[in-house]
Amino acid sequence: MIIHVTHDAKEAEIETLVSNIEGAGFRVHRSDGERRTIIGLIGDTSRVDENDFKKYRIVKAVYRIQSPYKKANRRFHEDDSVIDIDGVKVGGSHFIVCAGPCSVENEDDTVALAKALKDAGANTLRGGAFKPRTSPYSFQGLGLEGLRILNTAKQETGLPVVSELMGTEYIDEFVDMVDVIQVGARNMSNFDLLKALGQTNKPVLLKRGMSATIQEWLMSAEYIMAGGNDNVIFCERGIRTFETATRNTLDLQAVPVIQKESHLPIVIDPSHAAGTRYVIPSMAKSAVVSGANGLQIEVHQDPENAWSDGQQCLTPAEFKDLMQHINILAEMEGKTITNDTIVQK
Repeated sequence: MIIHVTHDAKEAEIETLVSNIEGAGFRVHRSDGERRTIIGLIGDTSRVDENDFKKYRIVKAVYRIQSPYKKANRRFHEDDSVIDIDGVKVGGSHFIVCAGPCSVENEDDTVALAKALKDAGANTLRGGAFKPRTSPYSFQGLGLEGLRILNTAKQETGLPVVSELMGTEYIDEFVDMVDVIQVGARNMSNFDLLKALGQTNKPVLLKRGMSATIQEWLMSAEYIMAGGNDNVIFCERGIRTFETATRNTLDLQAVPVIQKESHLPIVIDPSHAAGTRYVIPSMAKSAVVSGANGLQIEVHQDPENAWSDGQQCLTPAEFKDLMQHINILAEMEGKTITNDTIVQK
Protein backbone atom coordinates (compact mmCIF):
# COMPACT_ATOMS: atom_id res chain seq x y z
CA MET A 1 0.00 0.00 0.00
CA ILE A 2 1.24 3.48 -0.86
CA ILE A 3 0.07 6.89 0.31
CA HIS A 4 0.48 10.04 -1.78
CA VAL A 5 0.93 13.12 0.39
CA THR A 6 -0.33 16.57 -0.66
CA HIS A 7 2.16 19.21 -1.84
CA ASP A 8 1.34 21.57 1.02
CA ALA A 9 1.96 18.99 3.75
CA LYS A 10 4.14 20.25 6.58
CA GLU A 11 7.02 18.10 7.77
CA ALA A 12 5.47 17.81 11.23
CA GLU A 13 2.25 16.46 9.70
CA ILE A 14 4.15 13.90 7.65
CA GLU A 15 6.10 12.79 10.72
CA THR A 16 2.85 12.37 12.66
CA LEU A 17 1.37 10.24 9.88
CA VAL A 18 4.51 8.09 9.70
CA SER A 19 4.54 7.66 13.47
CA ASN A 20 0.91 6.53 13.48
CA ILE A 21 1.54 4.07 10.65
CA GLU A 22 4.51 2.59 12.51
CA GLY A 23 2.40 2.46 15.65
CA ALA A 24 -0.06 0.28 13.73
CA GLY A 25 2.70 -2.29 13.19
CA PHE A 26 3.94 -1.38 9.70
CA ARG A 27 7.38 -0.54 8.42
CA VAL A 28 7.51 2.67 6.42
CA HIS A 29 9.39 3.49 3.23
CA ARG A 30 9.37 7.23 2.52
CA SER A 31 10.29 8.67 -0.87
CA ASP A 32 10.57 12.44 -1.33
CA GLY A 33 10.39 13.12 -5.05
CA GLU A 34 10.38 16.32 -7.07
CA ARG A 35 6.62 16.22 -7.49
CA ARG A 36 5.37 14.60 -4.30
CA THR A 37 6.13 12.61 -1.19
CA ILE A 38 5.18 8.94 -1.23
CA ILE A 39 4.86 6.80 1.89
CA GLY A 40 4.95 3.06 1.43
CA LEU A 41 3.55 0.61 3.97
CA ILE A 42 5.45 -2.65 4.32
CA GLY A 43 3.63 -5.44 6.11
CA ASP A 44 0.23 -7.16 6.02
CA THR A 45 -1.92 -4.35 4.64
CA SER A 46 -4.93 -6.66 4.24
CA ARG A 47 -5.92 -5.83 7.80
CA VAL A 48 -6.35 -2.10 7.12
CA ASP A 49 -8.71 -0.11 4.94
CA GLU A 50 -7.75 2.77 2.66
CA ASN A 51 -10.13 5.01 4.60
CA ASP A 52 -8.03 4.49 7.74
CA PHE A 53 -5.51 6.86 6.14
CA LYS A 54 -7.73 9.08 3.99
CA LYS A 55 -8.95 10.77 7.16
CA TYR A 56 -5.64 12.63 7.41
CA ARG A 57 -5.70 16.08 5.79
CA ILE A 58 -2.37 15.60 4.05
CA VAL A 59 -3.30 12.30 2.38
CA LYS A 60 -4.13 12.90 -1.27
CA ALA A 61 -4.62 9.27 -2.35
CA VAL A 62 -4.13 5.69 -1.15
CA TYR A 63 -3.35 2.75 -3.44
CA ARG A 64 -2.92 -0.95 -2.94
CA ILE A 65 -0.01 -2.51 -4.82
CA GLN A 66 -0.83 -5.90 -6.27
CA SER A 67 2.73 -6.68 -7.41
CA PRO A 68 4.71 -8.88 -4.99
CA TYR A 69 7.72 -6.54 -5.22
CA LYS A 70 7.24 -3.36 -3.19
CA LYS A 71 10.45 -1.41 -2.61
CA ALA A 72 11.68 -2.08 -6.15
CA ASN A 73 8.34 -0.85 -7.52
CA ARG A 74 8.23 2.50 -9.30
CA ARG A 75 4.94 3.28 -7.58
CA PHE A 76 6.87 3.33 -4.30
CA HIS A 77 9.51 5.66 -5.79
CA GLU A 78 8.40 7.64 -8.84
CA ASP A 79 11.73 9.29 -9.64
CA ASP A 80 14.64 7.33 -11.11
CA SER A 81 17.07 6.15 -8.46
CA VAL A 82 20.61 7.42 -8.95
CA ILE A 83 23.24 5.24 -7.30
CA ASP A 84 26.63 6.61 -6.35
CA ILE A 85 29.58 4.27 -6.95
CA ASP A 86 32.42 6.03 -5.17
CA GLY A 87 31.85 9.19 -7.19
CA VAL A 88 30.53 7.59 -10.39
CA LYS A 89 26.76 7.80 -10.73
CA VAL A 90 24.38 5.47 -12.54
CA GLY A 91 20.66 6.00 -13.08
CA GLY A 92 18.54 8.78 -14.52
CA SER A 93 20.74 10.75 -16.92
CA HIS A 94 23.95 9.15 -15.60
CA PHE A 95 25.46 6.42 -17.80
CA ILE A 96 28.04 3.90 -16.61
CA VAL A 97 30.59 2.07 -18.76
CA CYS A 98 32.09 -0.84 -16.85
CA ALA A 99 34.90 -2.65 -18.66
CA GLY A 100 37.68 -5.09 -17.91
CA PRO A 101 38.81 -8.70 -18.14
CA CYS A 102 36.68 -11.74 -17.44
CA SER A 103 39.33 -12.90 -14.95
CA VAL A 104 42.09 -11.02 -13.19
CA GLU A 105 45.34 -12.71 -14.22
CA ASN A 106 48.23 -10.61 -12.91
CA GLU A 107 48.93 -7.15 -11.55
CA ASP A 108 50.94 -5.61 -14.38
CA ASP A 109 48.47 -6.50 -17.13
CA THR A 110 45.46 -5.51 -15.03
CA VAL A 111 46.88 -2.08 -14.18
CA ALA A 112 47.95 -1.44 -17.78
CA LEU A 113 44.54 -2.48 -19.08
CA ALA A 114 42.73 -0.32 -16.51
CA LYS A 115 44.71 2.73 -17.66
CA ALA A 116 43.85 2.02 -21.30
CA LEU A 117 40.17 1.55 -20.45
CA LYS A 118 40.00 4.83 -18.57
CA ASP A 119 41.72 6.65 -21.43
CA ALA A 120 39.13 5.18 -23.81
CA GLY A 121 36.23 6.42 -21.65
CA ALA A 122 35.33 3.66 -19.17
CA ASN A 123 34.35 4.92 -15.73
CA THR A 124 34.37 1.66 -13.75
CA LEU A 125 36.60 -1.42 -13.82
CA ARG A 126 35.22 -4.96 -13.87
CA GLY A 127 37.28 -8.03 -13.13
CA GLY A 128 36.64 -11.54 -11.88
CA ALA A 129 38.53 -12.61 -8.76
CA PHE A 130 36.24 -15.57 -7.99
CA LYS A 131 34.92 -17.20 -11.16
CA PRO A 132 31.90 -19.51 -11.40
CA ARG A 133 32.76 -21.82 -14.29
CA THR A 134 30.69 -24.52 -15.94
CA SER A 135 33.61 -26.94 -15.79
CA PRO A 136 35.31 -27.68 -12.44
CA TYR A 137 38.58 -27.98 -14.36
CA SER A 138 38.48 -24.41 -15.73
CA PHE A 139 40.34 -21.51 -14.13
CA GLN A 140 38.40 -20.45 -11.03
CA GLY A 141 40.07 -17.09 -10.40
CA LEU A 142 42.81 -15.78 -8.10
CA GLY A 143 40.47 -15.23 -5.15
CA LEU A 144 41.47 -12.58 -2.62
CA GLU A 145 44.71 -11.95 -4.50
CA GLY A 146 42.54 -10.92 -7.44
CA LEU A 147 40.74 -8.37 -5.27
CA ARG A 148 44.09 -6.98 -4.14
CA ILE A 149 45.17 -6.56 -7.76
CA LEU A 150 41.90 -4.80 -8.63
CA ASN A 151 42.46 -2.40 -5.73
CA THR A 152 45.95 -1.66 -7.02
CA ALA A 153 44.43 -0.85 -10.42
CA LYS A 154 41.94 1.46 -8.70
CA GLN A 155 44.75 3.27 -6.89
CA GLU A 156 46.49 3.82 -10.23
CA THR A 157 43.42 4.95 -12.19
CA GLY A 158 40.69 5.96 -9.73
CA LEU A 159 38.26 3.59 -11.44
CA PRO A 160 35.75 2.04 -8.98
CA VAL A 161 35.89 -1.76 -8.92
CA VAL A 162 33.11 -4.23 -9.80
CA SER A 163 33.62 -7.91 -8.99
CA GLU A 164 31.46 -10.97 -8.49
CA LEU A 165 30.73 -12.51 -5.09
CA MET A 166 29.68 -16.16 -5.27
CA GLY A 167 28.63 -16.80 -1.66
CA THR A 168 28.52 -15.30 1.81
CA GLU A 169 31.95 -16.55 2.92
CA TYR A 170 33.91 -13.51 1.71
CA ILE A 171 31.22 -10.85 2.05
CA ASP A 172 33.21 -8.77 4.56
CA GLU A 173 36.25 -8.73 2.27
CA PHE A 174 34.09 -7.66 -0.68
CA VAL A 175 32.49 -4.86 1.33
CA ASP A 176 35.98 -3.59 2.17
CA MET A 177 37.65 -4.08 -1.21
CA VAL A 178 34.96 -3.74 -3.90
CA ASP A 179 32.84 -0.73 -4.90
CA VAL A 180 30.06 -2.76 -6.54
CA ILE A 181 29.34 -6.36 -5.60
CA GLN A 182 28.18 -8.32 -8.61
CA VAL A 183 25.67 -11.15 -8.23
CA GLY A 184 26.06 -13.45 -11.22
CA ALA A 185 23.28 -15.06 -13.22
CA ARG A 186 23.78 -18.39 -11.45
CA ASN A 187 23.26 -16.70 -8.06
CA MET A 188 20.26 -14.52 -8.85
CA SER A 189 18.13 -16.90 -6.77
CA ASN A 190 20.70 -17.49 -4.02
CA PHE A 191 18.42 -15.97 -1.41
CA ASP A 192 20.83 -16.38 1.49
CA LEU A 193 23.38 -14.32 -0.46
CA LEU A 194 20.77 -11.71 -1.43
CA LYS A 195 19.61 -11.34 2.17
CA ALA A 196 23.20 -10.96 3.36
CA LEU A 197 23.82 -8.24 0.77
CA GLY A 198 20.68 -6.53 2.02
CA GLN A 199 22.43 -6.03 5.35
CA THR A 200 25.17 -3.97 3.67
CA ASN A 201 24.97 -0.56 2.01
CA LYS A 202 27.25 -1.59 -0.85
CA PRO A 203 25.89 -1.16 -4.41
CA VAL A 204 24.87 -4.50 -5.92
CA LEU A 205 24.90 -5.34 -9.64
CA LEU A 206 22.20 -7.99 -9.96
CA LYS A 207 22.49 -10.05 -13.12
CA ARG A 208 19.42 -11.74 -14.58
CA GLY A 209 19.29 -15.50 -14.32
CA MET A 210 19.60 -17.36 -17.61
CA SER A 211 16.01 -18.63 -17.40
CA ALA A 212 14.52 -15.99 -15.11
CA THR A 213 11.39 -14.00 -15.84
CA ILE A 214 11.45 -10.26 -15.28
CA GLN A 215 9.19 -10.62 -12.24
CA GLU A 216 11.53 -13.20 -10.71
CA TRP A 217 14.39 -10.78 -11.34
CA LEU A 218 12.48 -7.96 -9.67
CA MET A 219 11.78 -10.21 -6.68
CA SER A 220 15.50 -10.93 -6.32
CA ALA A 221 16.10 -7.19 -6.11
CA GLU A 222 13.33 -7.04 -3.52
CA TYR A 223 15.22 -9.53 -1.35
CA ILE A 224 18.19 -7.15 -1.23
CA MET A 225 16.10 -4.05 -0.68
CA ALA A 226 13.95 -5.67 2.00
CA GLY A 227 17.09 -5.92 4.12
CA GLY A 228 17.62 -2.17 3.87
CA ASN A 229 20.03 -1.87 0.93
CA ASP A 230 18.39 0.20 -1.82
CA ASN A 231 21.54 0.38 -3.96
CA VAL A 232 20.59 -2.21 -6.58
CA ILE A 233 21.47 -2.09 -10.28
CA PHE A 234 19.88 -4.55 -12.71
CA CYS A 235 22.09 -6.16 -15.37
CA GLU A 236 20.59 -7.89 -18.41
CA ARG A 237 23.15 -10.41 -19.74
CA GLY A 238 21.09 -12.54 -22.06
CA ILE A 239 18.64 -15.35 -21.43
CA ARG A 240 18.67 -18.97 -22.55
CA THR A 241 16.46 -19.70 -25.55
CA PHE A 242 16.36 -22.31 -28.31
CA GLU A 243 18.84 -20.28 -30.40
CA THR A 244 22.38 -21.66 -30.67
CA ALA A 245 24.01 -19.11 -33.00
CA THR A 246 24.92 -16.98 -29.99
CA ARG A 247 25.71 -17.89 -26.39
CA ASN A 248 22.48 -16.33 -25.09
CA THR A 249 19.70 -14.12 -26.43
CA LEU A 250 20.03 -10.49 -25.35
CA ASP A 251 16.63 -9.26 -24.17
CA LEU A 252 16.72 -5.52 -24.84
CA GLN A 253 12.97 -5.41 -24.29
CA ALA A 254 13.81 -5.84 -20.62
CA VAL A 255 15.09 -2.25 -20.53
CA PRO A 256 11.77 -0.42 -21.06
CA VAL A 257 9.88 -3.05 -19.07
CA ILE A 258 12.19 -2.72 -16.04
CA GLN A 259 12.12 1.07 -16.31
CA LYS A 260 8.32 1.02 -16.34
CA GLU A 261 8.08 -1.32 -13.37
CA SER A 262 11.02 -0.11 -11.28
CA HIS A 263 12.94 3.05 -10.42
CA LEU A 264 16.25 1.16 -10.28
CA PRO A 265 18.85 1.55 -13.06
CA ILE A 266 19.48 -1.20 -15.60
CA VAL A 267 22.71 -1.87 -17.51
CA ILE A 268 23.43 -4.25 -20.37
CA ASP A 269 26.17 -6.88 -20.65
CA PRO A 270 26.47 -7.69 -24.37
CA SER A 271 29.63 -9.77 -23.86
CA HIS A 272 27.96 -12.65 -22.00
CA ALA A 273 24.89 -12.46 -24.20
CA ALA A 274 26.84 -12.70 -27.43
CA GLY A 275 29.59 -15.07 -26.37
CA THR A 276 31.54 -14.01 -29.43
CA ARG A 277 33.46 -10.83 -30.16
CA TYR A 278 31.94 -9.61 -33.42
CA VAL A 279 28.40 -9.32 -32.01
CA ILE A 280 29.34 -7.12 -29.03
CA PRO A 281 29.67 -3.65 -30.68
CA SER A 282 26.27 -3.70 -32.39
CA MET A 283 24.52 -4.94 -29.24
CA ALA A 284 26.30 -2.35 -27.09
CA LYS A 285 25.17 0.45 -29.38
CA SER A 286 21.64 -0.96 -29.46
CA ALA A 287 21.63 -1.03 -25.65
CA VAL A 288 22.32 2.69 -25.46
CA VAL A 289 19.48 3.48 -27.86
CA SER A 290 17.14 1.17 -25.89
CA GLY A 291 17.44 3.58 -22.95
CA ALA A 292 19.76 1.50 -20.76
CA ASN A 293 21.67 3.21 -17.97
CA GLY A 294 24.99 1.60 -18.73
CA LEU A 295 27.11 -1.13 -20.25
CA GLN A 296 29.35 -3.88 -18.91
CA ILE A 297 31.88 -5.04 -21.51
CA GLU A 298 34.69 -7.58 -21.28
CA VAL A 299 38.05 -6.35 -22.59
CA HIS A 300 41.40 -8.16 -22.58
CA GLN A 301 44.79 -7.01 -23.85
CA ASP A 302 45.35 -10.37 -25.57
CA PRO A 303 42.04 -12.25 -25.99
CA GLU A 304 43.63 -15.20 -27.76
CA ASN A 305 45.67 -15.95 -24.63
CA ALA A 306 43.07 -15.00 -22.01
CA TRP A 307 42.69 -17.46 -19.16
CA SER A 308 38.90 -17.40 -19.53
CA ASP A 309 36.29 -16.35 -22.13
CA GLY A 310 38.76 -14.75 -24.55
CA GLN A 311 36.32 -15.29 -27.40
CA GLN A 312 33.93 -12.70 -25.91
CA CYS A 313 36.53 -10.05 -25.06
CA LEU A 314 37.23 -6.94 -27.12
CA THR A 315 40.78 -5.73 -27.50
CA PRO A 316 41.60 -2.30 -26.02
CA ALA A 317 41.71 -0.86 -29.55
CA GLU A 318 38.26 -2.31 -30.37
CA PHE A 319 36.89 -0.95 -27.10
CA LYS A 320 38.31 2.51 -27.81
CA ASP A 321 36.67 2.52 -31.23
CA LEU A 322 33.36 1.39 -29.75
CA MET A 323 33.47 4.14 -27.11
CA GLN A 324 33.55 6.79 -29.83
CA HIS A 325 30.13 5.55 -30.95
CA ILE A 326 28.86 5.07 -27.39
CA ASN A 327 29.70 8.65 -26.46
CA ILE A 328 27.74 10.00 -29.41
CA LEU A 329 24.72 7.76 -28.81
CA ALA A 330 24.69 8.45 -25.06
CA GLU A 331 24.64 12.19 -25.72
CA MET A 332 21.77 11.73 -28.17
CA GLU A 333 19.86 9.86 -25.46
CA GLY A 334 20.50 12.62 -22.92
CA LYS A 335 22.95 10.53 -20.89
CA THR A 336 26.21 11.66 -19.30
CA ILE A 337 29.28 9.42 -18.94
CA THR A 338 31.34 10.75 -16.03
CA ASN A 339 35.02 9.93 -16.43
CA ASP A 340 36.76 12.22 -13.91
CA THR A 341 37.55 9.66 -11.22
CA ILE A 342 40.36 10.59 -8.84
CA VAL A 343 43.60 8.63 -8.69
CA GLN A 344 44.14 7.43 -5.11
CA LYS A 345 47.93 7.52 -4.95
